[in-house]
Amino acid sequence: MRRRPAADLFDQVASFPALLAATRRAAQGKRERPDAAAFLFRLEPNLLRLSDALYSGQWQPGGYRKVMVREPKTRHISIAPFADRVVHQALHGVLGPLTQRSFISDSFASLPGRGQHRAIARYEQFRDTHPWVLRCDIHRFFPSIDHAVAKHEVRRWVACPRTLAVVDAIIDGSNPQEPVNAYFPGDDLFTPWERRRGLPLGNLTSQWLANLVLNPLDHWVKEVLRLPGYLRYLDDFALFCHSADEALDLQRQVQGFLDRRRLRLHPIKTQALCTCHPATFLGLELWPDRHRRLPQANVSRAAERVRRARLDWTRGLRDEAEVRRTVAAWVAHARHADTFLLRRRWFSAGWFDPEGETRRARTRPRPR
Repeated sequence: MRRRPAADLFDQVASFPALLAATRRAAQGKRERPDAAAFLFRLEPNLLRLSDALYSGQWQPGGYRKVMVREPKTRHISIAPFADRVVHQALHGVLGPLTQRSFISDSFASLPGRGQHRAIARYEQFRDTHPWVLRCDIHRFFPSIDHAVAKHEVRRWVACPRTLAVVDAIIDGSNPQEPVNAYFPGDDLFTPWERRRGLPLGNLTSQWLANLVLNPLDHWVKEVLRLPGYLRYLDDFALFCHSADEALDLQRQVQGFLDRRRLRLHPIKTQALCTCHPATFLGLELWPDRHRRLPQANVSRAAERVRRARLDWTRGLRDEAEVRRTVAAWVAHARHADTFLLRRRWFSAGWFDPEGETRRARTRPRPR
């Protein structure tokens, strides 16, 4: 039985100790950036001012700065002012654990202890026992999220008026996103222009809200359709079944459910596929013989990234720590695929030489 919505949460969000802890999380790895450094330079007065604004009900989010990211695809990332990111962290620190208990075990995005590579391993488990899979993707997901739907989902878990006012201010303060004008059953001619939609990609709160909006889909698939072979990573999800006809019927039913949340399946990326063929899922090519490969586009982008990092280092434009961080993120992902030979060719006798990692693992003392 689902718990009653939680009340009396505001002190856990807006108090000075809560905001101080949120500041530490928001500044992690970003202390040298100008906006973070300026906030930290006058930390105590900034936090007192922020706490007063929240308690008085006068806090409003500031404007976003948009940055275009072209890898792996072109996206507009919205960067909130640092003080706003502190509020996002404070909210998520309270509401994240509160709502996390409602997520099914096969939901993997933006949840502690789960993540991309656990989702990939779970996909392989389902693939090995099902002949067909319906791969689904939401069309323009973040720009399509309906504000009223998101607020309704939050109210299923939160009954603290002041906390809800902060959440509503963040949702209402979303900057304009890519226009998505879709009609759904029951709409009239003007409905798409009367409803506000779109959450900024890049906000911690946007990731949390996006997960919350699709959480009812997870429970509907597991509890109403009673489909055990299902997993979701944000708006990328897979339903495993036993025939192409069953996959097509599932697609029709899923779209019917998403209509009530004012979301559309992607017309091209949503496909019924035979699991006997290789498939790309969350950045890896997964083969039925259990091999994992990196897509060639990923390898090409990584090669250019490594080349630029090396060049910048030799020119003194980046220090060793920054170069290591740049390359280490890709290496951590590449280790989950069959890339030993590729990494040996690129990093032979260097920081990320896989042969060196193997030797260190062999000589590491075993626990008694």
